[in-house]
Amino acid sequence: MQVLIDDNAGFCFGVVKAIAAAEAELAEKGKLYCLGDIVHNNAEVSRLHDKGLEVIDHEMLRQLQDTSVLIRAHGEPPQTYATASDRSIRLIDATCPIVLALQQKIKNGYEEMRKTGGQVVIFGKPGHAEVIGLCGQTDDNAVVVSAPDDLGNVDFSRPIRLYSQTTKSGEEYCRLIENIKNGISKANPDADENHFVAYNTLCNRVANRAKELEAFAKRVDVVLFVGGANSSNGHYLYEYCRKVQPNTYFLSNVEELRKTWVENAHTVGITGATSTPRWLMENVEKIVNCLLTE
Repeated sequence: MQVLIDDNAGFCFGVVKAIAAAEAELAEKGKLYCLGDIVHNNAEVSRLHDKGLEVIDHEMLRQLQDTSVLIRAHGEPPQTYATASDRSIRLIDATCPIVLALQQKIKNGYEEMRKTGGQVVIFGKPGHAEVIGLCGQTDDNAVVVSAPDDLGNVDFSRPIRLYSQTTKSGEEYCRLIENIKNGISKANPDADENHFVAYNTLCNRVANRAKELEAFAKRVDVVLFVGGANSSNGHYLYEYCRKVQPNTYFLSNVEELRKTWVENAHTVGITGATSTPRWLMENVEKIVNCLLTE
């Protein structure tokens, strides 16, 4: 049997940047607060916790004073920065540059819509850290839609500016755009081309990752997809992979691996989300090899 690790799998550069910032501060100070899990992968969060990284929520942030707090790649709403300033908290801002640019686009779009009586619509997972930060750019007045047909709160008669969470499915985003166009044609058939503008705000790394994953999945008999249980990107890529290779199994840690998944395969591929550390995939590889020698 041959066991292959996907060369294209692993952390995106935004996560790499955030973890590097955390490790640099921990090496110097030995202690650092992080607002939310630094990455949606429990194994990596646990590794950094052992180095002194403590995860806090927004309520805990409001209790801190004169300390340092890391903002992870997902970004934060403006209120977080105001709270930090009021509490004399030094922020180590590791917001992904792509997310930061998207926040600015949404802020600009919101100012435009305020003048025209329009609305900002965000395609994303409600409650997701990135989406909370994006909504914050609109004073939490954006309409969040979770699926292409989740349009109950969209007013087609008003101007619309549409944006997407960076890690959403490109196919679903295209379907959403078409559904909004259809809704406008029924509610406001005389609307001009400026009535609805959809911006391409998907992360190219995630979009390209799907095609890379498809090629990798076709090369092997079984795919072991390693990802965090709460990783939005991970579950999207896993489902995409499973369409290509039905013998695809999701696991968050090595304890979840089952020998029956791999025992009859000639080639096993190990891959993961943009929030999956390389060392975790390498650990899975070791366990697969051990299982096969039992």
